[in-house]
Amino acid sequence: MSAENTDPAGTAAGSGPPGGDAPTAAERRREQHGWYFYDFACSVYSASVLTVFIGPYLTSVAKAAADAEGFVHPLGIPVRAGSFFAYAVSASVILAVLLMPLVGAVADRTGRKKPLLAAAAYTGAGATTAMFFLGGERYLLGGLLLIVANASMAVSMVLYNAYLPQIAEPDERDAVSSRGWAFGYTAGSVMLVVNLVLYQGHESFGLSEGMAVRICLASAGLWWGAFALVPLRRLRDRHVVRAPGGGPAGSGWKQLVATLKDMRKHPLTLSFLLAYLVYNDGVQTVISQASVYGSEELGLEQSTLIAAVLLVQVLAVAGALGMGRLARVYGAKRTILGSLAAWTVTLAAGYFLPAGAPVWFFVLAAMIGLVLGGSQALSRSLFSHLVPKGKEAEYFSAYEISDRGVSWVGPLVFGLTYQLTGSYRDAIISLVVFFALGFVLLARVPVRAAVAAAGNPVPDRI
Repeated sequence: MSAENTDPAGTAAGSGPPGGDAPTAAERRREQHGWYFYDFACSVYSASVLTVFIGPYLTSVAKAAADAEGFVHPLGIPVRAGSFFAYAVSASVILAVLLMPLVGAVADRTGRKKPLLAAAAYTGAGATTAMFFLGGERYLLGGLLLIVANASMAVSMVLYNAYLPQIAEPDERDAVSSRGWAFGYTAGSVMLVVNLVLYQGHESFGLSEGMAVRICLASAGLWWGAFALVPLRRLRDRHVVRAPGGGPAGSGWKQLVATLKDMRKHPLTLSFLLAYLVYNDGVQTVISQASVYGSEELGLEQSTLIAAVLLVQVLAVAGALGMGRLARVYGAKRTILGSLAAWTVTLAAGYFLPAGAPVWFFVLAAMIGLVLGGSQALSRSLFSHLVPKGKEAEYFSAYEISDRGVSWVGPLVFGLTYQLTGSYRDAIISLVVFFALGFVLLARVPVRAAVAAAGNPVPDRI
């Protein structure tokens, strides 16, 4: 396991630069501002590539390469063309689960988060930019680039999140985390507007629809790579002192098991992670299935769904900042619990939405946007208080796996409910159980005691 992260003078890694001097407020703000810009850099990948463009386009490329029965044959395995995108995403999750604990442990043991962040960021940005070449029948290239980009994104977020305890004092973290999410949603909104203008007006620009999509995909990679320069210039690595016998990290799975075993020494931290796993699964399922609900149950057009995604991005900025302010008054835990109650109300409203009424779907999108960014940002900042010093990247790898690698139960419940009832309305309301159970589990976590048990100072409000 990771050694306690300190410099030679014995200063905690999160409290000072390599020389052992505590950073000034100005130095801390400079790092925070740089940190925000990684969210600004990489969020366009989630907003434009994953949410809007790559799924339909890669599916169309796979269908163009399919045989008469509608199958493609990667590595000689028959795969229905319409399923290829989903399988590629699943493969990227498996790769990320293998890599995240390994990279997190290496980052903690060496103290060199920044070179690892640069490697992950530019691998992902390069793979995304290369999606420009996905013309014709190159579905295998598309699948490979998607796997690399998705896994790189997940690994980079482990390293990015692990900086939060080092660049922000305990009482600052809710606000700093919320601003990071706000920066990300702002970037996603800006790039989504630009891409949608290009896509919807491609004929006036003299472009085919396919070329417009490929430009949109590549532009997200270029944006990611360009703005990643800001955090890489401003963030600093901290020195570490290795514990006796601290050897190299093991395989991804071995390291994950070791991390979870270490978490057993901090059962309250593990209790929070379990609550987060449950309610975040509900959040991720709503995000991924809302467009299916809108198109299949409500009969809405693609342009309406894309506009709703943009509305979510815009309002998530206000939601993240607004809930950050609420956390300063009521504490992060109470604010998250309030957001889970709001998610439940939102799903109930979605169940009763009339078909063919885009205005009400926009209202639902607005409700999702207002609670989405805040619940994610405050969960991250609250978890940062529960991580023992020197194990930031290692613990955040487990957090990121909860965020990305284990969010499959919700889609399964959604799909099974639809299969049994034939109703997408029943499927969407079935997700209430994730928010209700997550609420109960989080309410039972004594967060002040959990922070103290992790060896961290307890903020006045948490």
